[in-house]
Amino acid sequence: MNVQTHGKPVIALAMGDPAGISPELTAKLAGLDEIRSHARLIVIGDRRVFEEGARVAGGKVDLPNVAPSADLRTIGSDAAFMDLGHLDPATIERGVASQAGGAFALENYRRALTLARDGRADAVCFTPFNKKAMRLARAEYDDEIAFSAEIAGLKTPASEFNVLDRLWNARVTSHIALKDVASRLSIERIHHALKLTDACMRRAGFAEPRIAVAGLNPHAGDGGNFGREEIDVIEPAVMAGRAEGIAAEGPFPADTVFLRAKNGAFDAVLTMYHDQGQIAMKLMGFDRGVTMLGGFPFPICTPAHGTAYDIAGQGVASIGASRAALLLAAEMADAARLGTRAA
Repeated sequence: MNVQTHGKPVIALAMGDPAGISPELTAKLAGLDEIRSHARLIVIGDRRVFEEGARVAGGKVDLPNVAPSADLRTIGSDAAFMDLGHLDPATIERGVASQAGGAFALENYRRALTLARDGRADAVCFTPFNKKAMRLARAEYDDEIAFSAEIAGLKTPASEFNVLDRLWNARVTSHIALKDVASRLSIERIHHALKLTDACMRRAGFAEPRIAVAGLNPHAGDGGNFGREEIDVIEPAVMAGRAEGIAAEGPFPADTVFLRAKNGAFDAVLTMYHDQGQIAMKLMGFDRGVTMLGGFPFPICTPAHGTAYDIAGQGVASIGASRAALLLAAEMADAARLGTRAA
């Protein structure tokens, strides 16, 4: 029986890069009554790294240990620690990416994904990873989407979303060179991104998400004067989505569409490439932004910021985005359990 039939959803929280702010963020999260009131938290990592993070954060968080094989439905606590005992923090240099740090984060994340894949957890969260460290540990590592799909056994496309309060940003292309973006755009690919955005937002509680689609070129092509992608590719994809009942509009100039969305005209903006949306979202709320991996059978959420090596160990890292990530994961897991589709 899946854990989500037993009260609060179970969230597997993987500790991220040990050389950055991840240990202190993890400790702060585990101590938040607000998190425990919404979910049952299973922190995955090394107890020694966690305790060092708690020391940096300025407090002590007492979490009972839970065995990797334990039935997570029956633990007698709102938060527990799965101690893999696989990293001595004394071997890690703060603020420096390393193979050991990448291996630590990868193993924690793999365990968390496995718990959710096997129905033992309802959602996965992680504190920030460092991609250089991940690639030192696993040369073929591309990004979280590919790794998550491999571990979860996902055979269908997935995508990354950025969430700021109730405003979402989706994108058609992600971690590719800017020079390759135009050639990767197609009616089919944009149409699929629209459908995935609509489906993920409905899972998050939007009854009928209103999705604005950004153009690729300056002024959305200016009627073809600055490129024809809007006319030949983007607009037909929007029309295909609308024909299927998706509340999509556009293409709109990318330099103004986020102003309209921020003011309430839309619930989401679908952008054509990574920074087209990331810059706008981070300017509006860097300390609250969440990254959500969509297309998986369970929510995967993380703060939208990175490992902040420059402030690691100072105890000043903001908990805002990490808190928002966990609360979004809990909300989505709860909605799946209850079958809710509230606006």
